[in-house]
Amino acid sequence: MAGYLLLGPVLFEDFELPERISWGGAQRMAVHQLPGGARVIDTLGRDDAVITWSGVFSGSEAATRARLVDLMRADAVVWPLTWDAFFYSVVVSQFCADFTRSNWIPYRIGCTVLRDEAEGLVETVLSLGASLLSDVAAADGMGSGVPLAGPLSALSAPGSGTLGTSTYTAAQGSLTGASGQISAQLAATDAQMGQATLSSPAALTQATQNAGQLAALAGARGYVQRAVVNLANASS
Repeated sequence: MAGYLLLGPVLFEDFELPERISWGGAQRMAVHQLPGGARVIDTLGRDDAVITWSGVFSGSEAATRARLVDLMRADAVVWPLTWDAFFYSVVVSQFCADFTRSNWIPYRIGCTVLRDEAEGLVETVLSLGASLLSDVAAADGMGSGVPLAGPLSALSAPGSGTLGTSTYTAAQGSLTGASGQISAQLAATDAQMGQATLSSPAALTQATQNAGQLAALAGARGYVQRAVVNLANASS
């Protein structure tokens, strides 16, 4: 499991982190059976499955954190859901918890996908140079606070996607530096979230703001790291 899982203002930690997260879905189709066994298939679009996982709330704030997630279910608000390179906008459609004792509460959760925010990252089919610029521009648009004008300029230079050129080396260094900045800011924001308590409305507001920043950084990191890998794999 990835080192972090963020749902709205809740950063899942320790036993709360699941061993696995189930995601995916189906393609809606209208299948027309023709004489002789032939078929005509009309595709109607993606049908995302409910994203599900389970874990255990533990420690002195277990009940408080479990109730917070249950309130998120009851409020039916759209929240950012982020882990690893995944970034969705979701509604908490199901939350079930088993109270065994005050500091040990197993839970199961289901999140209905409103939108796959990283869809463009996966589906973009462009040349290497255009793909790299697209990824970094998308990362810049996440609002992470990390400046990406340098990598965008370096990748726009002629020959930046050609292995062995000076502009390639400059672009690679600029991208790697930006990735490091984003990771450092993500770790700092993560630590700030981990130290926060949800003991007051003001604290919850601050936690929500931090959660938004963490989601923006995580999304930007996904785009930039993809660009780093694609540039490293350039062969011509």
